[in-house]
Amino acid sequence: MANSVLIVDDEKNILVTLSRALKVEGWETAVAGSAAIALEKIEEKPFDVILTDVRMPGMDGIELLSKLRETGRLIPVVMMSGHATIETAVEAVRLGAFDFIEKPIGTERLVVTLENSLRFARLEGERAELVEEFVPTNGLLGDGPEMIRLGQLIERAAPSEGRVLIAGENGTGKEMVARSIHEGSQRNRAPFIKLNCAAVPRDLIESELFGHEKGAFTGAVAARKGKFELADGGTLFLDEVGDMPPDMQAKLLRVLQEGEIERVGGAETFRVDVRVISATNKNLEAMVDDGAFREDLYYRLNVVPIHVPPLRFRREDIPMLVDRFVDEACRKNNRRGLELSSTAMELLVEHDWPGNVRELRNVVERLVILCEGPTVSLSEIRELLPKRGKDGPKDVGSSYRPGKSFKELVSQAEKAVLEGALEHHRGNMTETAAALGLERSHLYKKCRALGIRR
Repeated sequence: MANSVLIVDDEKNILVTLSRALKVEGWETAVAGSAAIALEKIEEKPFDVILTDVRMPGMDGIELLSKLRETGRLIPVVMMSGHATIETAVEAVRLGAFDFIEKPIGTERLVVTLENSLRFARLEGERAELVEEFVPTNGLLGDGPEMIRLGQLIERAAPSEGRVLIAGENGTGKEMVARSIHEGSQRNRAPFIKLNCAAVPRDLIESELFGHEKGAFTGAVAARKGKFELADGGTLFLDEVGDMPPDMQAKLLRVLQEGEIERVGGAETFRVDVRVISATNKNLEAMVDDGAFREDLYYRLNVVPIHVPPLRFRREDIPMLVDRFVDEACRKNNRRGLELSSTAMELLVEHDWPGNVRELRNVVERLVILCEGPTVSLSEIRELLPKRGKDGPKDVGSSYRPGKSFKELVSQAEKAVLEGALEHHRGNMTETAAALGLERSHLYKKCRALGIRR
């Protein structure tokens, strides 16, 4: 069956010429004299590729391309123009055009370009199928209500250009969430660059973000691009953004406002097109109240807030995670399959996992390496599970602390319960009060008395 192409141009002679030339080459062609007509034809019949002019009355080619991407259509689009500028070409490619060619167009080059666009579209389709079939072995694995909610948030946030602030404890999979958002965006063909703000020395973080010129400081033997330049057109993931020094917070805010960077030791300004996704395990709202984090930067970063639940709030996903991690660890360590007894699995489900999914994966690999038999017993799990404190797992009596009065201990326990409940209900006071059987006004008073910030 011949490949089909829709040719869109407001000049009739170009439509006729290109249509005849491509028919001779074995293509099935259709023509549209405007972008609006093209959209109607696309609704009526699927095409393998679209060839469109840029400059047209009414809706131009760039707008047509943008509308196609908004509807989620993945038809390869080739742009053509006789009055193209570099800016127009860059904009077309940024929006997802496969190629940009100038008029007059030679038939041989046009055919090669269209065939390449089809080949690329097929490869992208195969890649998407493989990604869909492969279940990632990370914190996003799970089918409980918390993970369904998280998946829905990612699906809504990914296609937008809004900045995302991901909150959650260490080991919950915040980076995986950021990667999922990048993969689901229009920027997924561009780089995903990450920077752990807590891991970079204070005096080097500016260079890491913005780059530096040769001789800017001792050891700068050559010019170097920073993370913003490397991520141009794509996504920059700022992990542990709550650890960013105050002076760098101001400089980051300026880049987010103006879309321009300046390398350390340089005078030239570079424009960058970067979507920033940030993550933190800290309470940034409390840091804003304490003056440790800029309020204006917080609101710039927190356009779309996403909270990744800790593993103890989605225990129903633990058996699925364990099975996946067992398979992964067995392949990695050249071992045949390993099974867990029902009581052993129950103990893993009951464990609190303060290190979350990262800790669970490490424990499972430890089981695969150290357990000899084909089945892991309850006693082996107890032996290999991480111990809490000096004397092993804590029980209810461990809430006692020498030197603390009963009233102080009760207040601490109340605070822990309320903070846990608020975290579980994502700060929603009405839901938290209902879950605890309290009046909402009483919950507010308790929070104020115990110094709990929502």
